[in-house]
Amino acid sequence: MADERKTILVVDDAPENIRVLTAILGPGYRVKAATSGEKALAMCGVDPLPDLVLLDVVMPGMGGHQVCQRLKSDAATREIPVIFVTAHDDEAAETLGLEVGAVDFISKPVNPKIVRARVKTHLTLKAQSDLLRQWVYVDGLTGVHNRRHFDERLVSEWARALRHGTDLSVLLVDVDLFKAYNDRYGHQAGDECLRLVASCLGGAIKRPGDLLARYGGEEFAFLLPDTPLPGALAFARQVAAGVAALGVAHAGSAVAGVVTVSVGACTKTFDAVGTAAMLLREADTQLYLAKSRGRNQVCGAGFPGS
Repeated sequence: MADERKTILVVDDAPENIRVLTAILGPGYRVKAATSGEKALAMCGVDPLPDLVLLDVVMPGMGGHQVCQRLKSDAATREIPVIFVTAHDDEAAETLGLEVGAVDFISKPVNPKIVRARVKTHLTLKAQSDLLRQWVYVDGLTGVHNRRHFDERLVSEWARALRHGTDLSVLLVDVDLFKAYNDRYGHQAGDECLRLVASCLGGAIKRPGDLLARYGGEEFAFLLPDTPLPGALAFARQVAAGVAALGVAHAGSAVAGVVTVSVGACTKTFDAVGTAAMLLREADTQLYLAKSRGRNQVCGAGFPGS
């Protein structure tokens, strides 16, 4: 059975301090340890991320304040609560800690009851915040991510693809002749149709880094990191076939007797120069091409124009 306990990262250059905190928290949490700020950042750069960090302030090399600043400057780690564990309890030290992003302080020598209580409190607060953030980024009708989340991830994945010289593919998916569907079957049936399509599209995702979002109205979007154009096109065809296989009746469609989709794909190749917005526009151009050619099909291109 998978270990579902929360993960606490203890960062301290003194092994004895790590042993003490591990003994206090070990029964209820998974405890990992780092003996330097550099090691702590490396451990926070890979999945699964820690749920909370207990961070010593004074360490050789990279101190706790600098580690906290680095964590808070990275979108992937900024939501991890950081509690400073420190022998300094003066007002100036606490003010600086709060300014760099810490949520609390625990004084050395540590009191086991206080450590457990504060860790529990901040893990509860983080869970509540995570839930609120999830609601902000979820489409209320279909349950998939919304356009806001897609736009933010597109920017971050574009930057990552540029840094690492990797491919990045975008798919835009449009439900064919959806207005005719609504006109014939009514808006409640139209909403149910969108939910079915969204579920089908979401079921096609097999990698944790891929993203599906409702982009607007009857349009959906996929973000596929590390995916070259042939792979993106194969995935797009799989998606289109999957929607058609649902067999949702669409008597008002001039394309088929069932609900179908058109897909536009575009891939940023490893050497591409441009912007994330340009990549999205080219995917939209390919979607328009698929629709102009009769719908229920896939069109795609490399970016830029390759």
